[in-house]
Amino acid sequence: MNFEHFADESLLAYYDSIRRQVAAATRLGGRSSLIGASAKRYAEELKREMDLRHLRFTPIEWP
Repeated sequence: MNFEHFADESLLAYYDSIRRQVAAATRLGGRSSLIGASAKRYAEELKREMDLRHLRFTPIEWP
């Protein structure tokens, strides 16, 4: 996906949303439908773009 036209705040919000959902599902000991290969790929694409922009963020701890 091409994120170059997204605002920094939008990238951070999308990534943080995925991170919080992964953390919540992990705390509950289960897997949510969000946590899967496609969500992980999307998060990795967001992470690459945020790294290019030198944005600060909390990394996702995948189960």
